[in-house]
Amino acid sequence: MTYIFDEYGERHRFDAFCKTVLRHESTNYFRELNRERKYTIQFSALSQSELGKLYTVDEYPSDSFIFSAFGYVLYLHEEMMADAFSRLPESEQTILILHCVLELPDRKVGNFVGLSRSAVQRHRTKTLNKLRKNLEAEGVRN
Repeated sequence: MTYIFDEYGERHRFDAFCKTVLRHESTNYFRELNRERKYTIQFSALSQSELGKLYTVDEYPSDSFIFSAFGYVLYLHEEMMADAFSRLPESEQTILILHCVLELPDRKVGNFVGLSRSAVQRHRTKTLNKLRKNLEAEGVRN
């Protein structure tokens, strides 16, 4: 049996093969697009807390201003905040350090510094208001 080369038939088979390959490739492409739409999200659609999870910033103690009371340390990263905090009396610094670092209630802070719960609350409130006013005077906003 001899095979006769049919150029028209070969072209037709090749065209059919190419169309099949392109059809399958386009199907795969659209499946991939649908998968991306389903599992990806634009950065602009993320909330601030979600964006915060996508990166990290190295922080070193040498980049901070350090304040301590009773062996507990408060690290402040902003120079203006550290400057305003350093201008406070030591007793007020101590109250804020114990409150912020240990998250102690006023009664327990009072046990450390020898004041009543209400006195600690008054000092803390007065000191935080003073800090806020000092920072606002320097141009820092909430």
